[in-house]
Amino acid sequence: MKKRYLYLLLLPGVLFLTIFMIIPILMTICTTFFHEGGGFSIQGYLDFFQDRYFIEILLTTLRVSLFTTIICILLGFPAAYYISKLKQRKKAIMLLLTIFPLLTSPVVRSFSWMVIIGKNGVVNKLLMGMGLIEKPLDILYTPTAIIIGLVHLFLPLIIVTLVGVMENIETDLLKAAESLGASRLAVFSKVVIPLSVPGLVIGSILVFVGSFTAYTTPALLGGKQRVISTFLYQNAITLNEWQVASIVATIMIAVTVLIISIMNGLAKKLNPKG
Repeated sequence: MKKRYLYLLLLPGVLFLTIFMIIPILMTICTTFFHEGGGFSIQGYLDFFQDRYFIEILLTTLRVSLFTTIICILLGFPAAYYISKLKQRKKAIMLLLTIFPLLTSPVVRSFSWMVIIGKNGVVNKLLMGMGLIEKPLDILYTPTAIIIGLVHLFLPLIIVTLVGVMENIETDLLKAAESLGASRLAVFSKVVIPLSVPGLVIGSILVFVGSFTAYTTPALLGGKQRVISTFLYQNAITLNEWQVASIVATIMIAVTVLIISIMNGLAKKLNPKG
């Protein structure tokens, strides 16, 4: 009886997701396999994967997403470890400061980076003033600019995710490892990192998928540098090629599911008991 009651509580949410998310996605995917005559065909996908321009966009998007994820891990892991070791009050303040940038619109943040890394921006003026460069660096409207913007956008996600896992690591485990002769570095690498794998995987998935599907930041900081989301928007809104846009969306879904599966498999190998 209790289980039936619990299932009834799930029903509104399941219906909402089914009607407004699952069914539209399935309809979008199905339309990609039928041409105007009504016959089944995968020619659209074959044409895409034979198109060098699309392959270049897909590879650029994957590179940007991968580098963004790696940088977020390198910056977020030590920050999360430091925050997790603070007392409750200080931890709350640091988490508040971490989450605060999420309250600012991605548009505003992207425009701020345009001011900072543009040809006449703060970075170029500073480097030229110090005599390190003779002419302004071309950072804006490149994949590097997109990565900078996406790291700023998604770094809080991985920090918050890791803090939630790290604060549950028993201090006694760390002390036991130290009492057995392990150095602080060994304790960090052989105790803290393996136990943080679940949070690391979840955070990495959030950052990678978010970077792979992000539109606003790549559109503003990338300029003419296309990623798969801006390519999708161009086909759907500018060119009114909804069939092409549906194929691109389906490829994005497939790549996202594949990456999540790979990360989950890697997590099981790194932490089989987790």
